[in-house]
Order: sequence, then C-alpha cells, then structure tokens
Amino acid sequence: MKLEFTLNGRPRTMEADGSKRLLDFIREDLHLTGTKEGCGEGECGACTVMLNGDAVHSCLTMVGQLDGGELWTVEGLEQNGELDAIQKAFIKKSAVQCGFCVSGMVMSIKALLLKNPNPTPDEVKMAIAGNICRCTGYREVKAAAQEAAQAQHGEGGEAL
Repeated sequence: MKLEFTLNGRPRTMEADGSKRLLDFIREDLHLTGTKEGCGEGECGACTVMLNGDAVHSCLTMVGQLDGGELWTVEGLEQNGELDAIQKAFIKKSAVQCGFCVSGMVMSIKALLLKNPNPTPDEVKMAIAGNICRCTGYREVKAAAQEAAQAQHGEGGEAL
C-alpha cells in the first residue's frame, strides 16, 4: 500500500505492506534502529514510539495505521545536534544504564509532556506503566521526567 505520513516532522510517501508491524517497518524500511524490540508482545515498552501524539507499542501497531499520521521516533527528538530536554534529563539524573529500554521510556514521557506539561507523580507512573526497566530503576526515570518538565515548561509543579 502507498503510505503518506510524517516522520519526525518531515513528510514521507512510501510503499509498504500495511500488515507489517510498525516496529519492523521502522527498523527495516526506515533504517531507524533506536526503537528496540524487547518482548514483541506489548508488555515491555522498549518499542514505544509516538503515533499521532500518543505513545504506542510499535510491536502491536500495524503499518497501515500509520497512513495519514504522524510518527515520531527517538531519532527525531534531537534537533540541530541538540538532545531533547528529556534525553538530557535522562543523562543528568542517571536514568540510563544498559540503554535498551531508554528510547521507549523517553518516548512515553515525551508523549505525556506534550499533553500535560506539568504531570503529577501518579501521571508519570501511569505514562511509564507499560515500560519495563531492569537496570536503572524508576526513581531516576521519574526524576528525569520532572527535570524535563521543568526544563521544557518552567519551574513549578509537584515533585515526582
């Protein structure tokens, strides 16, 4: 099928199998490898991307759902050689160890902050509920979410 979509802020038109997993399309056809496959069943969140502003597990999403939509991957967050505030916060708060789950966590938090620039601790917990990390721990991830919210939208808000 012919797909027309926006990828990381840029319009694209491509031919693709609409029944292919979005994860495979991203990695194999778009050659963007920041999105990882963990469980392949939508339980770990390593493959999280933003589709039409929502965090989705790309292993459970079919390419046909992309048509006419807007897709953001972790590669699209960096602008002009500058990391996104969320990526910087993950580094600053030591919310990265092995790095396998990080792109999915970052994309989940990015989707949250776009909809809610000043989330409560419970809203952050819900946003990353579908993401599993075995190395870093969630305290650092929640601290990174708070840091990114403050950096993007000013000081204030409830401590995460």
